[in-house]
Amino acid sequence: MTQIIQSLADVSDRYEALFVDLWGCLHNGVTAYPEAVAAMQSYRAKGGKVVLVTNSPKPRAGVVAQLVQFGVPEDAYDAIATSGDSARAAMYQGAVGSSVYFMGEWERDAGFFEPIRVVDDPVDITRVPLAEAEGIVCCGPFDPMADPSVNRADFLYAKQKGLKLLCANPDIVVDRGDRREWCAGALARLYTEMGGESLYFGKPHPPIYDLARRRLTALGKDVDDAAILAIGDGALTDVRGAMGENIDSLFISGGLAAQETKSDPHPDPEALNTYLEKEMASPTYTIGQLR
Repeated sequence: MTQIIQSLADVSDRYEALFVDLWGCLHNGVTAYPEAVAAMQSYRAKGGKVVLVTNSPKPRAGVVAQLVQFGVPEDAYDAIATSGDSARAAMYQGAVGSSVYFMGEWERDAGFFEPIRVVDDPVDITRVPLAEAEGIVCCGPFDPMADPSVNRADFLYAKQKGLKLLCANPDIVVDRGDRREWCAGALARLYTEMGGESLYFGKPHPPIYDLARRRLTALGKDVDDAAILAIGDGALTDVRGAMGENIDSLFISGGLAAQETKSDPHPDPEALNTYLEKEMASPTYTIGQLR
């Protein structure tokens, strides 16, 4: 059973590094959470390392710019690992071919196709119509408010052609302020349910954790998994991912699952346990909001 805590400081001395989610933890897609930022700054001041591990399809530089926009200061973290960077590397290695059908908002996601330096002999990628594609690159829906089922016709055609779908963000939904939006993970889930093949690179899948560990090593910090705490509001992404990597986790119940866990601001223990059992998630700790 998870242990409900009141602040990160209650347990942070047990860990040398944090893998911290962004949406629902440090910001709400519009603005930063001051108490969460202060908790990161305090942890770093004591010598701990903070790696932001996000399912954003953006490259690292794009996330940095977004954090500035939301008011998350640079002294709240040490490094960033994005599912976008992990997925981009796979794309330029040819995971879904060289001619790809792009799904997403181009003005927001154009950075996904920027040249990459960490791949030797990268494949030349060309965006083409679905009828000419060798694979699909999905950074998100064309309309984040539209039900994923609007893509069924295209997905049926793609499945029949045997196209693989590269999912740059495994999140199903995200809360932008008080508005809930669909993410790329919802489309990949639908494609898989229809019999297509989806490739995932963000939480809860291993590639992004490998990238996060590399980011940690680059900081000159060789940290054992037992000394890493993963923090996030996604039971199916953050908590499940931590379970798969055998690292401890802190579940932010006041994020995506605020209603189900009756977190106002602290979770109701009975509602919390019911929710976690339903999602088959076992976080080490739970807190209403990161602070």
